[in-house]
Amino acid sequence: MRYFFILTCIIAALHVTASDSLQFSKTEIIYGRKDGMALTMMMLKPVQNTNGKAIISVLNGNWVSSQKMMDAFLLRSNLYLESGFTLFGVMVSSQPQYTIPDEILDLKRAVRFIRYHASDYGIDEGKIGITGSSSGGHLALMIATADDIFNPKSADPVDKVSGRVQAAAIFYPPTDFINYGGLNTAGTINQAGLVLTGLAAAFDFKAWNDTSKTFVVITDTKKRLQIAKDISPVNAVSADDPPVMIIHGDKDVLVPKQQSELIIARLKEVQVTCDLIIKEGGGHGWRNREVEEKNFVDWFNKYLK
Repeated sequence: MRYFFILTCIIAALHVTASDSLQFSKTEIIYGRKDGMALTMMMLKPVQNTNGKAIISVLNGNWVSSQKMMDAFLLRSNLYLESGFTLFGVMVSSQPQYTIPDEILDLKRAVRFIRYHASDYGIDEGKIGITGSSSGGHLALMIATADDIFNPKSADPVDKVSGRVQAAAIFYPPTDFINYGGLNTAGTINQAGLVLTGLAAAFDFKAWNDTSKTFVVITDTKKRLQIAKDISPVNAVSADDPPVMIIHGDKDVLVPKQQSELIIARLKEVQVTCDLIIKEGGGHGWRNREVEEKNFVDWFNKYLK
């Protein structure tokens, strides 16, 4: 994947009112360029009483980032803004044009970009949390469990800073694409299931072909399985991961709660601070989710220190 990066580009900045008492600034930022297109995020910052802590919200569902998700982010931001957090609603490239590994790279770029510009944004570079729901939660966990590999020789200074986060709080994430809903003894990817759910393009892994100068679909079963393992956060867990909280409904038929249970069990094995809250009767999302999301605010306040 080829990026053409810029240091920073602020498209718009204005003050808006979230409620009668809460004032915050809204700034759209380009955090990178990809195939001639801009990668963007929206920064929301309280005008007063900021706590210097940042939360990255991954705006993604079915491995698609859309304007609808940005609109929802703007409407549901008060819970964090009232507590003094600076928010970054991050959009990444989407299926069907791009696959999950592409999206992970975009999000890693966003984390580094925010950290590189921390002083510009009035935040502490060592107090960055991440959150997301469903596929956005999956991508957030891929960041939380990632090894901190950066390129000190890069011409882009953003590539030279850490891509780590210091805490994560997630709703109903996929975490293990091989053992999805139960132990997979077949050693295959359920392609029919991906097609049925409209997710096949997200798993349509490709590799660059030097001869044809094109991206070619990877059809080898073993290679596809290895990529699926590599993009499953349960397989990336290590003892140096940040504290992780997950909330999952026990009636979720799209992402079984088994997915959250698997990664929480793995985190406990390596003694990473973690917590799993099961929402009784909760499906893949529910009304008044903000009631449970208050746990995330407490989590970030506790561990972003």
